[in-house]
Amino acid sequence: MEYKPIRAIISGGGTGGHIFPAVSIANKLKQLNPDTEILFVGAEGKMEMEKVPAEGYRIVGLPIVGMQRRLTLKNLMNNLTVPFRVLGSVRQAKKIVKEFKPDVVIGVGGYASAPLLWAATGMKIPAVIQEQNGFAGLTNKLLGSRVQSICVAYDGMEKFFPKEKLVMSGNPIREAVSQPATAAMKAEAMEYFKLDPQKKHLFVVGGSLGSGTLNNAMKHWIQDGCPDGADVEVIWQCGKYYKKGVDQFMAGHPEVQGITPYDFIARMDLAYAAADVVISRSGASTVSELCAMGKATVFVPSPNVAEDHQTHNAMALVRREAALLVKDSDAVDELLSTAIGLLHNDQRRALLEKNAEGMALRNAAQIICDEVYKLI
Repeated sequence: MEYKPIRAIISGGGTGGHIFPAVSIANKLKQLNPDTEILFVGAEGKMEMEKVPAEGYRIVGLPIVGMQRRLTLKNLMNNLTVPFRVLGSVRQAKKIVKEFKPDVVIGVGGYASAPLLWAATGMKIPAVIQEQNGFAGLTNKLLGSRVQSICVAYDGMEKFFPKEKLVMSGNPIREAVSQPATAAMKAEAMEYFKLDPQKKHLFVVGGSLGSGTLNNAMKHWIQDGCPDGADVEVIWQCGKYYKKGVDQFMAGHPEVQGITPYDFIARMDLAYAAADVVISRSGASTVSELCAMGKATVFVPSPNVAEDHQTHNAMALVRREAALLVKDSDAVDELLSTAIGLLHNDQRRALLEKNAEGMALRNAAQIICDEVYKLI
């Protein structure tokens, strides 16, 4: 295929899980032809307005906001403004499309992509959307009938979208976490985190902001005396918001050795490499990374996401014996005993690793970009 220079708008965000796939697609388009022009469109005040320029791309913000599901006075007031903000955002999106003159628009989900994709498809601009989760988001479901191609990461997505438009692409992931760790990488991870190579290693990660549930489960295990954890070391990414409280908790348990809390981990590739077992939420990008790295994982789906899509993501692996799942409501009592049991069951762990790696789709950005070029 000839990769001529094109003009593309990539739109999405409003939540963090949509930003990295968007940047990954942009990077691949620039790799295929450095003369390609890319403009991002996001939601004013959301994290994409910082993250995207940090990656070297221009972004324009729309005044769009999402509907708030929790019933509070503030959320009710917000929801009353949504229709007006949507109309204003669609008008602004039309102006952006007219000025930038894209050959194609790419939506990566999140409410921020709705006005741009709606405006562009109404102006007969070819469009692709990428659905990262096993349960389609509302924005992508609304746009499915208007776009030409829908790139997905899970089987069974024809219940949300026209079957003839579906392309199995997987989710774009970072190069550093796209392959299982080599022996040299594992050795580097031991050094980086100051770990004992003779011990088992557990990585607890609650996303960039941390997870109160996972942190409480860890505290419960520590208060119980870390049962069956004598030969276990833990990398505990507790999140910036929780770090002060976790430090105070750990100071009250000076007898505990081999558990190191971090507010944030920059080298996720090394954390994954070090881990024999991972405890994690099941956001789409995280699930894709863990499959690519071939990690045995105990997922604790977040109950605080739309359409409970994290449970759908995790269950896609659980059904194929590629991961374990502990409900958020059961995590404090069951999570650590499940993970420690898995750490000490080499046969079960090896099965999960093999099956998880078998589900990895490592060429997602290329497949999505090829769909873009087919449309043009």
